[in-house]
Amino acid sequence: MTMPEGILCSRTHEWVAELDDIVTIGLTDWAVKQMGDIVFVELPEVGLNFSKDEAFATIESVKAASELYIPVSGEIVEINEELINSPELINEDSFEAWLVKVKPYDFQYDSQSLLDYNDYIDELS
Repeated sequence: MTMPEGILCSRTHEWVAELDDIVTIGLTDWAVKQMGDIVFVELPEVGLNFSKDEAFATIESVKAASELYIPVSGEIVEINEELINSPELINEDSFEAWLVKVKPYDFQYDSQSLLDYNDYIDELS
């Protein structure tokens, strides 16, 4: 598992890593374990804008389909196209298999409601 430095997590199980004014978003390892084998991912188009907590993607596993909620408001600047044909990469390493990259509108504000990874794990137990 290649967890990015200083990641933050949402209570809806997305992780966030900020680097040079771009935020990378993925699904937490805890959520992946709960879902089981991931078989399908639907990602948004580059250029779309989302408000914090808005559904931005769909993920399906052998157990269920789930909406994913964007943890920061912003514009999608890149999607992980590799996941479209190989969604199982998320099961192999949920931190390496990021979903989208976002140019946030106000990361400092949006990040106030996010948890440090260790606090996120503690809150789950």
